[in-house]
Amino acid sequence: MKDGFINFLKPPGMTSHDAVGYVRRIMNVKRVGHAGTLDPGAAGVLPVAVGRAARLIEYLDEVSKSYRAELLFGIETDSGDDLGEVVERSDAPMPDDEAIQKAVLSQTGTIEQIPPVYSAVKINGRRACDLARRHLSVELPSRQVTIYRLEVLAKRDRGLLLDIDCSKGTYIRSICRDIGRAAGIPAAMAFLLRTRVGAFQLKDAVTPEELEKLGEAAVMAPEAYLQHLERYDVPVHRIAAMQNGLPNHDKSVKFSDMQRLRLYGENNFLGIGKYHAEDESVYPDKIYRA
Repeated sequence: MKDGFINFLKPPGMTSHDAVGYVRRIMNVKRVGHAGTLDPGAAGVLPVAVGRAARLIEYLDEVSKSYRAELLFGIETDSGDDLGEVVERSDAPMPDDEAIQKAVLSQTGTIEQIPPVYSAVKINGRRACDLARRHLSVELPSRQVTIYRLEVLAKRDRGLLLDIDCSKGTYIRSICRDIGRAAGIPAAMAFLLRTRVGAFQLKDAVTPEELEKLGEAAVMAPEAYLQHLERYDVPVHRIAAMQNGLPNHDKSVKFSDMQRLRLYGENNFLGIGKYHAEDESVYPDKIYRA
């Protein structure tokens, strides 16, 4: 079985866990993982790793993401989307352009955000959504996230169509909720499409039906999606040592302390390394090809 990443287009109604099971069955491979959970009702890009590439999923944690979302004014729900239980309702008219602009600006840049209680955020080792479904009290602390771009594409009847570029850990349901609060009218997310995860683009994503036809042809080399990590070429005489877990002392390069790097040996992807500034050395973090 070919190892690598699949740019999977998750349809609405399929959980991210279901997507992994689907890929495992279609590709007939046990080792499968995914990066960046998508809500069951959402659609879009879900990076899936098969075979040895599953060991590299963690290196996608830091990449930015892009979404297209529909915001609905008039209700706020416990889940942040229109599928949850309504906790506030209003028949107030839709905010005017100035109020919308101010509300959108309040959610742009580096902000403090409280995730929805129905989320995968863990509290004492248990997911918040599991606690909420058991009607247990859930209080989530705020977290700092960065919204690089938040653009209103269109105004619709009682709603907005938004394009969003954001950092990891951002909840679009929370953005919709908080835009409503800033505009003085309850709001919830009505639709979500993830259009990008790092180098995984919606235009290149394969549907479940396409995956069945393409098979291994849908599996791409993992290094193609790790371009957010800087490259380090291991000297030829140190390749074997690096593959055996030994560092390479190199005064000719300067990276940030503990910075992760893509390792190459004679133009072959070897895995992921980490730079230690203290001894000016690159250490293997996870060897992919030995």
